Amino acid sequence: MPQDDPYPHYIEFRHVYKTFDRPVLVDSNFNVDPGETVAIIGRSGVGKSVTLGHIMGFIKPDSGQIIVAHEDITGMAEDELRRIRRKVTMVFQSGALFDSLTVAENVLFSLELREDYDQQNKEDVVNGLLGLVDIAEAKNAYPADLSTGYKRSVAIARALAAQPQCILYDEPTTMVDPIMSNHLGDLMLRLKKQLRLTSVVVTHDLDLMYKVADRVVFLSDGGVIYFGPVAEMEKSDHPLIREFLEMDRVVRV
Repeated sequence: MPQDDPYPHYIEFRHVYKTFDRPVLVDSNFNVDPGETVAIIGRSGVGKSVTLGHIMGFIKPDSGQIIVAHEDITGMAEDELRRIRRKVTMVFQSGALFDSLTVAENVLFSLELREDYDQQNKEDVVNGLLGLVDIAEAKNAYPADLSTGYKRSVAIARALAAQPQCILYDEPTTMVDPIMSNHLGDLMLRLKKQLRLTSVVVTHDLDLMYKVADRVVFLSDGGVIYFGPVAEMEKSDHPLIREFLEMDRVVRV
């Protein structure tokens, strides 16, 4: 990336404001570098999912700039955003799978428009992706047959089929048991290392944050009260951060 590049970060929020019935994002500033994983944490209702919506271009800021894939998407039209969304994909908390399709067909869906793949190539990619996320044995199952955690694994495989540069995860370990939560964290870490994917993870799960994140955005009342390395957040004397970390320790005990 040239030194004079105006958008050196893969994702960047520059003084972003967004109000619905109340202020949700207030002078929000942070960035994500290529190949990095940034976790966004904070209490419910502080703007974490709204932040992901801005990155995908589903939501427009009231003011400020949103940089995604080294481009300013703030004022982009929908057809331009579709080009950006081929680089950046999102794994929704619900999984957003097609109930009438098998696991393999759900993953195949992302490949159907690929003219550079023949049918055998597509099947090989699907099998490879299902193996990568450790659910090859479920390829002929339907979403209704799967646990919440397995659905999220399928959603990750489907997202990877589009060969994105970046994946956004919305609460990937919510409503899954500790074993599956640990498995999903290991999977996300493996994808980061093997595929060098850039990622943003919205989570309440501090175990997941510690496992996968390079840096952390801590939101409170729409504002970024901490942005930096995970280890440095542990040393913060900000009362809200201390309370959040202490509550997590109490829950663990």
